[in-house]
Amino acid sequence: MGLTHVNEAGKADMVDVSAKPVVRREAVARGKIFLQPPTLALIRENGVRKGDVLAAARLAGIAAAKKTWELIPLCHNIPIDKVGVDFELQDDGVVIAARAVCSARTGIEMEALTAVSVAALTVYDMCKAVDQDMVIGPIALVEKRKGG
Repeated sequence: MGLTHVNEAGKADMVDVSAKPVVRREAVARGKIFLQPPTLALIRENGVRKGDVLAAARLAGIAAAKKTWELIPLCHNIPIDKVGVDFELQDDGVVIAARAVCSARTGIEMEALTAVSVAALTVYDMCKAVDQDMVIGPIALVEKRKGG
């Protein structure tokens, strides 16, 4: 199986999905940002001076998913029916999960991955003054469904 975003001449090319049927599609991505325990305590207590870290990260992730086609050159502009971003605070960081749903001719994986990525970057941005040892990753697609 060859690369779908490369034409016969070996150049980057957008895939033509016009002949594909519109189908309900769902994708779940997950990632993690590793933080120091004092930073996690500040997040739990809503003590970060910039504001509510997880609320800002949730909104940033949702907004980013809606702009994925503007950020990634060969992504299609698809109608997004739902994007949700959730967090799980662990002893060593925050797990970020994004679920995206659409009814379209192509999948919504990139939107879920973008939501997780930008949510993690937002946590990083809001906490960088108190934690210089943060690490983002890994970020992965963990589930993908089509139909039904």
